Amino acid sequence: MKISLLILTTAVALSAQDFTDLHIEKVSGGYQFLEGPVWSKEGGYLLFSDVPASKVLKIDSDGIKTFRTPSGKTNGNTIDTQGRVLSCESEGRRVVRQDKKGNWEVLADKWEGKRLNAPNDIVVRKDGHIYFTDPAFGSQADKRELDFYGVYHIPPKGPMELVAKPKGRPNGLAFSPKGNLLYVANTDDRNIVAYDVDKNGKTSNERVLIANIDGPPDGIRVDEKGNLWITCRGVAVYTAEGKFLHMIELAEPPANCAFGDGDMETLYITARTSLYRVRVGVKGSVQH
Repeated sequence: MKISLLILTTAVALSAQDFTDLHIEKVSGGYQFLEGPVWSKEGGYLLFSDVPASKVLKIDSDGIKTFRTPSGKTNGNTIDTQGRVLSCESEGRRVVRQDKKGNWEVLADKWEGKRLNAPNDIVVRKDGHIYFTDPAFGSQADKRELDFYGVYHIPPKGPMELVAKPKGRPNGLAFSPKGNLLYVANTDDRNIVAYDVDKNGKTSNERVLIANIDGPPDGIRVDEKGNLWITCRGVAVYTAEGKFLHMIELAEPPANCAFGDGDMETLYITARTSLYRVRVGVKGSVQH
């Protein structure tokens, strides 16, 4: 598939960012529903999911190719400091990790003997602590064995832990630049919840950081300044204190985003049938 570029320009002024222009490029289109972008700094490529097609795709200097199919209708992806890919299989109802030899291992598929709902998004802190969300959307809810939606923690050593059972469905999640704060998007309540995270990966002090988001929040990324980039009606940018800065408008409603390229100053955005990118002039956080 050839990469096509459709350049759209929008002028913005972000009070906490030194931006004057954002040039949005449509990288590629014609997909069913895109999600789960993550940039590999080691490999210099982007992975993203076409969920209904059960494919994870890879884009690099050679173009776009299939990375994994069938993917268990993978939604969220991330990459740890060892370069291993971790994915949330919504149809497979499990969290998996690929080793350097290309083999996939199951990290989580049950909680207290019952199958997970539909793991959605995932993040790994620098020290190997893994967190993922487990909501259920649409027909996924018909297959639920658990009577709650969950946010989970998989420590480097020891059993998986349940972090939270929110009333609404948890979705995207991300770490602050220092890795001491975990942000979780609550799609139904249209807010972002923050947790303090200690050196052992334990969470505490749950609170709503951002309320009344314009559109159901989905994926989250954080830049080096601590600002949050949240996909909702567009891509909403907030300060670490929860102050709204700007809404980036797109031709399609976005589902997720990820910082990438060699300098980590390009924001890749998965938006329904298309993949977009925009140079933002600020580096993404090193925490995935």
